[in-house]
Amino acid sequence: MKTIYIMWLRELKRYFRSKSRMIGSLGQPLLFLLALGYGLGSVFQAAGQGNYFQFLCPGIIGMSIIFTAIFSGIQLIWDRQFGFLKETLVAPVSRLNIMIGRTLGGATVATLQGIVVFILAMLFGFRPDNWLLVPVAIVFMLLVALLFTALGTGIASLLEDMQGFQLIMNFLVMPLFFLSGALFPLSGLPPILAGLTIIDPLSYGIDSFRALLVNTTHFGLGVDFVVLAVVTAVFLVVGSYLFSKIEV
Repeated sequence: MKTIYIMWLRELKRYFRSKSRMIGSLGQPLLFLLALGYGLGSVFQAAGQGNYFQFLCPGIIGMSIIFTAIFSGIQLIWDRQFGFLKETLVAPVSRLNIMIGRTLGGATVATLQGIVVFILAMLFGFRPDNWLLVPVAIVFMLLVALLFTALGTGIASLLEDMQGFQLIMNFLVMPLFFLSGALFPLSGLPPILAGLTIIDPLSYGIDSFRALLVNTTHFGLGVDFVVLAVVTAVFLVVGSYLFSKIEV
Protein backbone atom coordinates (compact mmCIF):
# COMPACT_ATOMS: atom_id res chain seq x y z
CA MET A 1 0.00 0.00 0.00
CA LYS A 2 2.90 2.35 0.73
CA THR A 3 4.22 1.91 -2.81
CA ILE A 4 0.79 2.64 -4.30
CA TYR A 5 0.49 5.81 -2.21
CA ILE A 6 3.98 7.01 -3.17
CA MET A 7 3.37 6.49 -6.89
CA TRP A 8 -0.06 8.14 -6.63
CA LEU A 9 1.44 11.14 -4.84
CA ARG A 10 4.27 11.35 -7.38
CA GLU A 11 1.82 11.65 -10.27
CA LEU A 12 -0.08 14.41 -8.46
CA LYS A 13 3.10 16.35 -7.71
CA ARG A 14 4.23 16.02 -11.33
CA TYR A 15 0.91 17.50 -12.48
CA PHE A 16 0.80 20.42 -10.06
CA ARG A 17 4.45 21.31 -10.66
CA SER A 18 3.79 21.78 -14.38
CA LYS A 19 1.76 24.99 -14.63
CA SER A 20 2.08 25.02 -18.43
CA ARG A 21 0.60 21.52 -18.59
CA MET A 22 -2.31 22.48 -16.34
CA ILE A 23 -3.16 25.55 -18.41
CA GLY A 24 -2.35 24.08 -21.83
CA SER A 25 -4.58 21.05 -21.29
CA LEU A 26 -7.57 23.38 -20.96
CA GLY A 27 -7.06 25.05 -24.33
CA GLN A 28 -8.59 22.41 -26.59
CA PRO A 29 -11.64 21.65 -24.39
CA LEU A 30 -12.43 25.37 -24.11
CA LEU A 31 -12.06 25.83 -27.87
CA PHE A 32 -14.48 23.00 -28.58
CA LEU A 33 -16.85 24.15 -25.86
CA LEU A 34 -17.11 27.76 -27.01
CA ALA A 35 -16.65 27.41 -30.77
CA LEU A 36 -19.01 24.47 -31.17
CA GLY A 37 -21.32 25.17 -28.24
CA TYR A 38 -22.17 28.67 -29.41
CA GLY A 39 -21.37 28.24 -33.10
CA LEU A 40 -23.68 25.28 -33.69
CA GLY A 41 -26.22 26.07 -31.00
CA SER A 42 -28.73 27.66 -33.38
CA VAL A 43 -28.45 24.76 -35.85
CA PHE A 44 -29.00 22.20 -33.09
CA GLN A 45 -31.98 24.12 -31.74
CA ALA A 46 -33.49 24.56 -35.20
CA ALA A 47 -33.34 20.78 -35.62
CA GLY A 48 -35.52 20.46 -32.52
CA GLN A 49 -32.78 19.00 -30.31
CA GLY A 50 -32.82 21.71 -27.62
CA ASN A 51 -29.86 23.54 -26.09
CA TYR A 52 -26.64 22.36 -27.77
CA PHE A 53 -24.39 23.93 -25.13
CA GLN A 54 -26.08 21.86 -22.42
CA PHE A 55 -25.78 18.77 -24.62
CA LEU A 56 -22.11 19.42 -25.50
CA CYS A 57 -20.68 20.11 -22.04
CA PRO A 58 -20.71 16.48 -20.80
CA GLY A 59 -18.98 15.46 -24.02
CA ILE A 60 -16.24 18.04 -23.56
CA ILE A 61 -15.76 16.92 -19.97
CA GLY A 62 -15.27 13.41 -21.33
CA MET A 63 -12.83 14.76 -23.92
CA SER A 64 -10.73 16.43 -21.24
CA ILE A 65 -10.65 13.25 -19.17
CA ILE A 66 -9.66 10.86 -21.98
CA PHE A 67 -6.87 13.10 -23.29
CA THR A 68 -5.40 13.71 -19.83
CA ALA A 69 -5.74 10.03 -18.86
CA ILE A 70 -4.09 8.73 -22.04
CA PHE A 71 -1.25 11.24 -21.71
CA SER A 72 -0.70 10.20 -18.08
CA GLY A 73 -0.22 6.64 -19.24
CA ILE A 74 1.98 7.64 -22.17
CA GLN A 75 4.32 9.48 -19.78
CA LEU A 76 5.66 6.03 -19.01
CA ILE A 77 7.60 6.30 -22.27
CA TRP A 78 9.32 9.49 -21.09
CA ASP A 79 10.22 7.83 -17.79
CA ARG A 80 11.73 4.93 -19.71
CA GLN A 81 13.76 7.17 -22.03
CA PHE A 82 15.21 9.29 -19.23
CA GLY A 83 15.93 6.41 -16.89
CA PHE A 84 13.35 7.21 -14.22
CA LEU A 85 11.45 4.01 -14.91
CA LYS A 86 14.54 1.84 -14.48
CA GLU A 87 15.20 3.37 -11.08
CA THR A 88 11.63 2.56 -10.07
CA LEU A 89 11.52 -0.98 -11.43
CA VAL A 90 14.81 -2.11 -9.85
CA ALA A 91 13.46 -1.17 -6.41
CA PRO A 92 12.45 -4.16 -4.24
CA VAL A 93 8.72 -3.50 -4.62
CA SER A 94 5.93 -5.13 -6.57
CA ARG A 95 5.52 -4.00 -10.17
CA LEU A 96 1.80 -4.45 -9.73
CA ASN A 97 1.77 -1.89 -6.92
CA ILE A 98 3.82 0.50 -9.05
CA MET A 99 1.37 0.18 -11.93
CA ILE A 100 -1.67 0.59 -9.67
CA GLY A 101 -0.16 3.67 -8.03
CA ARG A 102 0.70 5.26 -11.36
CA THR A 103 -2.76 4.48 -12.73
CA LEU A 104 -4.56 5.87 -9.68
CA GLY A 105 -2.41 9.00 -9.84
CA GLY A 106 -3.07 9.53 -13.54
CA ALA A 107 -6.79 8.87 -13.06
CA THR A 108 -6.95 11.37 -10.19
CA VAL A 109 -5.26 14.00 -12.36
CA ALA A 110 -7.65 13.31 -15.26
CA THR A 111 -10.65 13.52 -12.91
CA LEU A 112 -9.44 16.85 -11.55
CA GLN A 113 -9.09 18.06 -15.11
CA GLY A 114 -12.67 17.03 -15.82
CA ILE A 115 -13.88 18.88 -12.71
CA VAL A 116 -12.03 22.02 -13.81
CA VAL A 117 -13.70 21.86 -17.25
CA PHE A 118 -17.06 21.32 -15.51
CA ILE A 119 -16.52 24.47 -13.41
CA LEU A 120 -15.43 26.50 -16.44
CA ALA A 121 -18.49 25.29 -18.35
CA MET A 122 -20.71 26.59 -15.55
CA LEU A 123 -19.05 30.00 -15.87
CA PHE A 124 -20.18 30.06 -19.51
CA GLY A 125 -23.75 29.08 -18.73
CA PHE A 126 -23.90 25.31 -18.21
CA ARG A 127 -26.24 24.19 -15.43
CA PRO A 128 -26.66 20.59 -14.14
CA ASP A 129 -30.21 19.32 -14.14
CA ASN A 130 -29.86 17.97 -10.58
CA TRP A 131 -27.07 19.20 -8.29
CA LEU A 132 -27.47 16.17 -6.03
CA LEU A 133 -26.20 13.93 -8.85
CA VAL A 134 -22.99 15.92 -9.43
CA PRO A 135 -20.98 13.84 -6.87
CA VAL A 136 -22.16 10.68 -8.62
CA ALA A 137 -21.02 12.16 -11.94
CA ILE A 138 -17.57 12.74 -10.41
CA VAL A 139 -17.43 9.05 -9.44
CA PHE A 140 -18.17 8.14 -13.06
CA MET A 141 -15.45 10.60 -14.16
CA LEU A 142 -12.98 8.70 -11.98
CA LEU A 143 -14.12 5.39 -13.47
CA VAL A 144 -13.62 6.68 -17.03
CA ALA A 145 -10.25 8.14 -16.03
CA LEU A 146 -9.13 4.79 -14.57
CA LEU A 147 -10.16 3.02 -17.77
CA PHE A 148 -8.16 5.24 -20.11
CA THR A 149 -5.15 5.67 -17.82
CA ALA A 150 -4.85 1.88 -17.69
CA LEU A 151 -5.21 1.79 -21.48
CA GLY A 152 -2.49 4.43 -21.87
CA THR A 153 -0.19 2.53 -19.51
CA GLY A 154 -0.73 -0.69 -21.44
CA ILE A 155 0.07 1.00 -24.74
CA ALA A 156 3.12 2.76 -23.31
CA SER A 157 4.41 -0.58 -21.99
CA LEU A 158 4.61 -1.80 -25.59
CA LEU A 159 6.41 1.27 -26.96
CA GLU A 160 10.06 2.13 -26.46
CA ASP A 161 10.06 5.67 -27.83
CA MET A 162 7.69 8.48 -28.77
CA GLN A 163 7.70 7.73 -32.50
CA GLY A 164 4.46 5.81 -32.22
CA PHE A 165 2.74 8.55 -30.27
CA GLN A 166 1.17 10.29 -33.30
CA LEU A 167 -0.04 6.91 -34.52
CA ILE A 168 -1.83 6.41 -31.21
CA MET A 169 -3.37 9.87 -31.38
CA ASN A 170 -4.58 9.59 -34.96
CA PHE A 171 -5.80 5.99 -34.96
CA LEU A 172 -6.95 5.46 -31.37
CA VAL A 173 -7.59 8.53 -29.23
CA MET A 174 -9.23 10.78 -31.80
CA PRO A 175 -11.54 8.05 -33.18
CA LEU A 176 -12.52 7.11 -29.62
CA PHE A 177 -13.48 10.72 -28.98
CA PHE A 178 -15.29 11.48 -32.24
CA LEU A 179 -17.22 8.18 -32.23
CA SER A 180 -18.33 8.53 -28.61
CA GLY A 181 -21.25 10.86 -29.28
CA ALA A 182 -19.48 13.70 -27.49
CA LEU A 183 -20.39 16.10 -30.32
CA PHE A 184 -23.60 14.57 -31.69
CA PRO A 185 -26.57 12.46 -30.54
CA LEU A 186 -26.20 8.70 -30.91
CA SER A 187 -29.76 8.12 -32.04
CA GLY A 188 -30.55 7.85 -35.76
CA LEU A 189 -27.02 7.04 -36.90
CA PRO A 190 -26.24 4.79 -39.92
CA PRO A 191 -25.83 1.14 -38.87
CA ILE A 192 -22.05 1.04 -39.34
CA LEU A 193 -21.49 4.23 -37.36
CA ALA A 194 -23.94 3.12 -34.68
CA GLY A 195 -22.04 -0.17 -34.33
CA LEU A 196 -18.75 1.69 -33.86
CA THR A 197 -20.23 3.89 -31.15
CA ILE A 198 -21.47 0.80 -29.29
CA ILE A 199 -17.97 -0.72 -29.06
CA ASP A 200 -16.41 2.60 -28.04
CA PRO A 201 -16.08 2.57 -24.22
CA LEU A 202 -16.02 6.37 -24.08
CA SER A 203 -19.59 6.37 -25.46
CA TYR A 204 -20.79 4.89 -22.18
CA GLY A 205 -18.77 7.35 -20.13
CA ILE A 206 -20.19 10.39 -21.88
CA ASP A 207 -23.68 8.89 -21.84
CA SER A 208 -23.39 8.49 -18.06
CA PHE A 209 -22.31 12.13 -17.72
CA ARG A 210 -25.34 13.23 -19.73
CA ALA A 211 -27.65 11.00 -17.69
CA LEU A 212 -26.41 12.51 -14.43
CA LEU A 213 -25.84 16.13 -15.48
CA VAL A 214 -28.55 16.88 -18.07
CA ASN A 215 -30.97 13.97 -17.57
CA THR A 216 -30.50 12.58 -21.09
CA THR A 217 -29.32 9.04 -21.82
CA HIS A 218 -29.02 6.74 -24.80
CA PHE A 219 -27.94 3.42 -23.26
CA GLY A 220 -29.22 3.86 -19.70
CA LEU A 221 -27.15 4.62 -16.60
CA GLY A 222 -27.14 0.98 -15.45
CA VAL A 223 -25.74 -0.23 -18.76
CA ASP A 224 -23.17 2.58 -18.70
CA PHE A 225 -21.93 1.54 -15.27
CA VAL A 226 -21.71 -2.18 -16.07
CA VAL A 227 -19.83 -1.62 -19.33
CA LEU A 228 -17.43 0.89 -17.80
CA ALA A 229 -16.75 -1.31 -14.77
CA VAL A 230 -16.09 -4.43 -16.87
CA VAL A 231 -13.89 -2.67 -19.45
CA THR A 232 -11.97 -0.86 -16.71
CA ALA A 233 -11.28 -4.16 -14.94
CA VAL A 234 -10.12 -5.74 -18.21
CA PHE A 235 -7.82 -2.84 -19.06
CA LEU A 236 -6.36 -2.83 -15.53
CA VAL A 237 -5.55 -6.53 -15.81
CA VAL A 238 -4.08 -6.20 -19.32
CA GLY A 239 -2.19 -3.02 -18.40
CA SER A 240 -0.74 -4.69 -15.29
CA TYR A 241 0.38 -7.70 -17.31
CA LEU A 242 2.04 -5.58 -20.01
CA PHE A 243 3.69 -3.37 -17.39
CA SER A 244 5.11 -6.44 -15.63
CA LYS A 245 6.78 -7.49 -18.89
CA ILE A 246 8.75 -4.27 -19.39
CA GLU A 247 12.44 -4.96 -19.84
CA VAL A 248 14.88 -2.73 -17.94
